[in-house]
Amino acid sequence: MSKANKILLWVVLVLVAILAILLIWQVFFATPSFYAVYMKTGDLYFGRLVKFPSFELSQVYTIQVTQDAQNPVRIQKFADAFWGPGDSLKLNKDEVVWYTKLDSRSQLSQLLETNPDLTPQQVPQQQLQQIPQQQIPLEGLE
Repeated sequence: MSKANKILLWVVLVLVAILAILLIWQVFFATPSFYAVYMKTGDLYFGRLVKFPSFELSQVYTIQVTQDAQNPVRIQKFADAFWGPGDSLKLNKDEVVWYTKLDSRSQLSQLLETNPDLTPQQVPQQQLQQIPQQQIPLEGLE
């Protein structure tokens, strides 16, 4: 084996080792942040975005329009849709209009981190009685 072939073999081995370390890090140690992904169809999804080996969202959530005047939209877990999809969504990169990382301090990120199943939070009756009622001044409303 010539010296050039040995050097080339070592370079390839080092690159493979670096790639393996990066993949292991992404799979086992990296906790991907929540992203918003907007598709050409007008659908907006939220979830943990993985770009390698395929463009995919896990822990997927979507927006659902409701008839409630006070809360016209709500976040729904994708896996809870009536047709029973899984909790991951492979995306066609050509159909993605944009995607953005959600701020970890945002209300949506915190909700998805602390309550991933979106179960309604029950407030004990005792705490409800301790919540002060907001006083709204009536002057100027006449």
